[in-house]
Amino acid sequence: MFKVFVNDKPITLTTKVEQETNFKNYLLNTVHIGKVIKDLNTTSLKEVRLIHKDKDKLLKKFLKKLPNVVAGGGKVFNERGEILFIYRNDKWDLPKGKIEGNESIENTAIREVTEETGVNGLKIVKPLETTYHIFKRNGKHRIKVTYWFEMKTNFDGQLYAQEGEGITKVEWLNKEQTAEALENSYANIRGLI
Repeated sequence: MFKVFVNDKPITLTTKVEQETNFKNYLLNTVHIGKVIKDLNTTSLKEVRLIHKDKDKLLKKFLKKLPNVVAGGGKVFNERGEILFIYRNDKWDLPKGKIEGNESIENTAIREVTEETGVNGLKIVKPLETTYHIFKRNGKHRIKVTYWFEMKTNFDGQLYAQEGEGITKVEWLNKEQTAEALENSYANIRGLI
């Protein structure tokens, strides 16, 4: 089972057909994805479930429905156990960005964290869950596929918000601050933390 977010409402990719309550079922092969996105954005519908009989083909078939944008990002810890957050579009988020050229997804994640926050000396500890969300750019919907990595650093310098990317704040947040920030964040970020 996979979840793809439209804002904070999920499209769940599943093999199970369940009785509809506050969600709608559609067959993945025949669904009109534009209608699903519109319904999630404009109605009280809480979730959409796209059904396909073969669990191994669920994600692959869904990703063919819209152009994909591949990105890498980091959940970065400092030596005090604080997590690095950025503030963009009036929400707390983790640093991430699009892959460039032939770079590996790991290099993308490290480069993007450094560019968006000024933090360097990053080391990847382990891969985390991959997230999926639908966004609109230049009037067209796309699926952002973000590969996340847990990282660590002993960086203790000045943080730098990449304002050209719409980032207005960069902060190390402790456990309590992280819990508060997650109240004003995205569903996939809450799932990573």
